[in-house]
Amino acid sequence: MYFVYGICNIKHNKIYIGQCKDLDLRIKMHNNKTFSNSYTAQFDDKWILIYSEQVESRKDALKREKQLKSYRGRQFIKNFIPR
Repeated sequence: MYFVYGICNIKHNKIYIGQCKDLDLRIKMHNNKTFSNSYTAQFDDKWILIYSEQVESRKDALKREKQLKSYRGRQFIKNFIPR
């Protein structure tokens, strides 16, 4: 099983959409800035999980990630940002 997820940095009003096999570990990696030159490492403050869904395979995860990164997908994800 794989996860497709959306995380948000409230302080900077940024979202990130990705896919992974271990969701808890991936969120920790984003917050610990494990990916030192990645998009999420550029911003201070915490990244919080706002959306996730489980899919059967990596192929399905990549397909869904691409959908969520589209304009309509990002609008959908933004509905989950806490206000």
